[in-house]
Amino acid sequence: MKEFIKVIKALRDPNRLKIIKILEHGELCVCEIQEVLQVSQPTVSKHLKTLE
Repeated sequence: MKEFIKVIKALRDPNRLKIIKILEHGELCVCEIQEVLQVSQPTVSKHLKTLE
């Protein structure tokens, strides 16, 4: 149950959901994700770490 709650918390951020949707189409580097989301590189990296 703890793992399920952890996953749900990770997915509640709209940018994380967008990253997952973007990556469904293939691999991208952080700079490409950053460009699509219009957020800073550290923000994208933080989101990716959470999703990992």
